[in-house]
Amino acid sequence: MSFQDVKKVCVDVRAVIRGLVAAVVITPLATMAAPAAAQDASNFPERAIRLIVPYPAGGVTDILARKIAQQVSTKWGKQMYVDNVTGASGIVGTRTAANAAPDGYTLLFTNTHIMSLNPNLFKDLPYDPLRDFVPVTLAARVSNVLLVGPEFPAKNLQELIALAKEKPGEFTFASNSPGSTNHLSGEMLKMQGNIDLLHVPYKSSTAAVIDLIAGRISMMFDNLTTATPYIKDGRLKALAVTSEKRVATLPDVPTMKELGYDTFVITPWWGIVAPAKTPKPIVDKLRDAIVEALNNPEVHAYFVSQETEVVGSTPEELGKIIEADLSIWADVIKTANVKVE
Repeated sequence: MSFQDVKKVCVDVRAVIRGLVAAVVITPLATMAAPAAAQDASNFPERAIRLIVPYPAGGVTDILARKIAQQVSTKWGKQMYVDNVTGASGIVGTRTAANAAPDGYTLLFTNTHIMSLNPNLFKDLPYDPLRDFVPVTLAARVSNVLLVGPEFPAKNLQELIALAKEKPGEFTFASNSPGSTNHLSGEMLKMQGNIDLLHVPYKSSTAAVIDLIAGRISMMFDNLTTATPYIKDGRLKALAVTSEKRVATLPDVPTMKELGYDTFVITPWWGIVAPAKTPKPIVDKLRDAIVEALNNPEVHAYFVSQETEVVGSTPEELGKIIEADLSIWADVIKTANVKVE
């Protein structure tokens, strides 16, 4: 064998040895990757968790979030704190959450408006509910209710529809703001009932209710959280609820579905999402802790006192709800040509 041949063999042997050494070093590191990720999830949380509420402090959304955060903090011994990041119909806080690190330490307490209505109402929205977030759990939902004043001539939905058809354009419906589920419920009634109603937007449900009681407007949809006290004391009449089933506190009020409007099911909801790419083990751990908090007797009792139904879903169930709502409201908003400033 020549010197050149010997040299070539030595080079080949060294290459083989380098490959074997690399395999010995790399394989254990690759094997350790999965346990490391699992270890991160098992130690979670190691510090405080920020729960962004994209609305001002003191409202129902804020209070519900704080009830949950308090219980999760107690469970883990690590604070979950509410951070009110407000502005632009919830867009500012939602964008802040979407841009946060996907590590489970920033969450968003969100709702139907942010996830399903805003994407259909605003152009150039700085977040995408499906692309930028991963669902954690549906926390609670509430039914809307069709209300009329005490002197309104219709005693039920059938009579209301008949009156509206007899006098097209003469009846009005109020909402707490343009583009809200209250407003869009009225638009859906127009579409499915084939009636002509004039929308009168207000700045709040309270202001609209005052005029409804006084007879200055004909009807409105509101959610049960704010409407129930007026129904209970007889200042307003409830003609129908928009939930899938009748609500326990108003057992005599039929659902829109019962009255022949099969697809008229509207239940505005609250839920929690995390930035996209948050690891699934962390999402699942968050979900379990939040559902446990929802089932705490004190938290559960507060939700019930607000006429809301406590849910506690899987991430997958919340994801399906968001997708379905996006499609439903897209149709209503487009057909009714709803615009917001």
